[in-house]
Amino acid sequence: MSEANAELHFISRRSPIVCTGGCVASSQPLATNIGLDILKKGGNAADAAVAVAAALNVTEPTSTGLGGDCFCLYFNAENKQIYGLNGSGRCPKALSIELLKEQGFTEESPLPSNHAHTVTVPGAAAAWIDTVSLFGSKQLSLLDILRPAIELAENGFPVSEVSAYLWKSSASLLQTPNNNGAELLICGKAPEHGQFFKNPFLANTFKMLSQFGKKGFYEGWIAEAIVKVIRSNGGAMGLNDLASHVTEEVEPISTIYKGIKIWELPPNGQGITVLMALNLLQHFQVKDMGHNSAEYIHIITEVLKLCVTDCFWYCTDPLVDPVPTAELLSKAYTERQAKRIDLQRASGTKDHGNPFETGSDTVYFTVVDPQGNACSFINSNYKNFGTGLVPENCGFTLQNRGSNFSLSPRHPNCLAPGKRPFHTLIPAMATAADTRDLLCSFGVMGGFMQPQGHVQVVLNMTEFEMNPQQAVDALRFYVEYSTTDHKWQLYLEDGILKDVAESLKAKGHDVIWPVCGHDRSIFGRGQIISRGDWWRSEKLPNNNNVVWWAGSDPRGDGCAMGYCI
Repeated sequence: MSEANAELHFISRRSPIVCTGGCVASSQPLATNIGLDILKKGGNAADAAVAVAAALNVTEPTSTGLGGDCFCLYFNAENKQIYGLNGSGRCPKALSIELLKEQGFTEESPLPSNHAHTVTVPGAAAAWIDTVSLFGSKQLSLLDILRPAIELAENGFPVSEVSAYLWKSSASLLQTPNNNGAELLICGKAPEHGQFFKNPFLANTFKMLSQFGKKGFYEGWIAEAIVKVIRSNGGAMGLNDLASHVTEEVEPISTIYKGIKIWELPPNGQGITVLMALNLLQHFQVKDMGHNSAEYIHIITEVLKLCVTDCFWYCTDPLVDPVPTAELLSKAYTERQAKRIDLQRASGTKDHGNPFETGSDTVYFTVVDPQGNACSFINSNYKNFGTGLVPENCGFTLQNRGSNFSLSPRHPNCLAPGKRPFHTLIPAMATAADTRDLLCSFGVMGGFMQPQGHVQVVLNMTEFEMNPQQAVDALRFYVEYSTTDHKWQLYLEDGILKDVAESLKAKGHDVIWPVCGHDRSIFGRGQIISRGDWWRSEKLPNNNNVVWWAGSDPRGDGCAMGYCI
């Protein structure tokens, strides 16, 4: 175990938060508190979510910020409807497969993940504004909502433990010449745990957004700074790419698992993976196998292999290339896929199915308000600090989401001008299939772990009656196809029994165990807020009072907090 890993122990426990008023769960306590303050000032779940997003940009800039993308699910308590926003950006119009080929980048020789060509239009700023405009309370202005983050950036804050570790591990990106990365360092170095950090440039950016709205970001000096740093580092983005950006309102997709309706956003995000997996898992008696037994992990892993592989092939920008969503979620296709699973042996293949046959750093957080509205929100730079490119005097880094494009002309997710890439970001919700009542708002951040985390959290609650904190505490596993070794690898978190690891090896899995310390980040970090104790087989009487239950992942710095009314 490395020295850094030895310093991060998992020996404490948490109780779930229970309250009757508003509730916020995020990966940073300062951001969680800011969300609660917005609720207490009369804002609703959407207002508070944007305030939390901005605060996280200040406190956890490695993972999130205005230079990235975001996605949102919003539950309206009045009509019990769920609405979706796709805040992902598009490839520059001047960038193409042909241009990349001329520059020596191909499927066999892809772009470095921090190349300026991997910057897609940052969609977060527009989506924050649209979230407030479409779903907000109308009681607070955008300045009211962003003011706490502005003050936090101007006055400074002590950096939290995990955030400091991530900052330091990726500081080299900010130390590269010609990228303005010094704006996010102290004397050229990453801040240490507990060290005070200020970001006045980001505060000014928030002020521009508050005063001028989308034009304050996608036009004017901020847009010019974005284009300048991209082009000076070999990128192709132009001012017209930024000025033409729009958030897309989308219809969420869903499936029913044992009376629970799970909601995800449609492609270009990977939420469809969760729904495909839950459809498949209904063909197996996973509860009888026992939580995190070798049999349990084997079946879920084999299901995920099929669903992840399908998603990697079919998931793309549906406005450019149609995605067969209905076919992938159909009963007929699910039954065919279920027959491919061997109960005793691990599959070593990575072949996507054919639904037309006949016969992978991020912040996730969630908010509920006293009226029962809920917002499930996720925001990301993709990899730590994204490209590491900082628009001058703006205080944020630009994402490298374009790394998820394929450079194969035959692939549905092939890079093309104005196209959105395959996206890892997926917020989620669950409602009662019969009454449409909200059951929970949840998510697990962390690249390609996200759908796997969603599945495991859903099973923890529906099959094993875990409360929200237990559901995110529970030990996880992660399956990934190594393009280097050309095989599936199964990662098991420290605490999963050695006998289980050995049994999985005997079934043919390439097992990596135990995964400890900071390396546990591979299993993601989740947040969850639940309405009532729906996961219990025997519900407790609460005199018609709605009780919110919330949990925050121990693998991060965050917490859930709430208040009573």
